[in-house]
Amino acid sequence: MSNTALEICYDFPFFLRDELDEIFQAHEKISFRKGDLILKEGKTANEYYILEKGLARSFVTDFNGNEVTTHFFADNEIVIEVSSLFQRIPTQENIVCITDCECLKLRFENFQELFHKIPNLREWGRAWMSQQLFVYKQRSVEMFTLSATKRYLNLMEQKPQVIRCAPLKQIASYLGVTDTSLSRIRKELVSHPRKD
Repeated sequence: MSNTALEICYDFPFFLRDELDEIFQAHEKISFRKGDLILKEGKTANEYYILEKGLARSFVTDFNGNEVTTHFFADNEIVIEVSSLFQRIPTQENIVCITDCECLKLRFENFQELFHKIPNLREWGRAWMSQQLFVYKQRSVEMFTLSATKRYLNLMEQKPQVIRCAPLKQIASYLGVTDTSLSRIRKELVSHPRKD
């Protein structure tokens, strides 16, 4: 198995090589097809995944029955529903594959065992959670402080794979705009390209 995605996700300066080897070996390779559900609303997450290749998204269903995309997962990212996995509660979100996906799965019980055995994994976990909290906080602030066009441009820069592979409707719901508004933004960007 290629360790590139694992090396990227577990990038932490204090890991010893043998600790990383043990962590890496605890993962198992798994493939999903486009449209497969990785996690279904109402189920409790029993693992998380390192996404080696592909694109997935998490979404909730709003009070009107519409799907609202809450996150996109791209290459070399951790696909996880944190509250369900660690609080052992049923999730309100669905995680679905937008494309075929190649993943490395780590079961919750294996993570727990490693977490108690390897102090550096606990430190990595704290650092990772802090970073994720920052990312989610930043996104919630940007929903109010940035224009829809700027949010789209940021997404294009940070996760170009989303722009290439995800349907317009999913991108629009993630950005908090209508499909029509997003179509207009895309047309404007094509007719008035940015000067970098």
